[in-house]
Amino acid sequence: MPVEPLSRTEIEDRLAELPGWAADGDRLTRSYRLGSHFAATAMVVHVAQIQEELDHHSDLTLGYHTVSLSVNTHSVGGKITELDFALARRVEALAPGHGAK
Repeated sequence: MPVEPLSRTEIEDRLAELPGWAADGDRLTRSYRLGSHFAATAMVVHVAQIQEELDHHSDLTLGYHTVSLSVNTHSVGGKITELDFALARRVEALAPGHGAK
């Protein structure tokens, strides 16, 4: 089954289940603030592993105590798809309780 872009309503419905995530244009975004640079670095490694497992990759930025993700699906013209939400849910499960920046 081919991947299709989601409608604005579908995106909003899915975002309601992922506090801290937002649609910024045609990208899903989220930032996490962690307790240390080491914790943020470890999170990046874990997110990279998830991305490899899903074969779906975000722009991933490591800051001093922060990790930021921005993702869309290139194969459908850079739109938001269910693949992006699958990645977001996996990342969120990895980092429960970490507040959005």
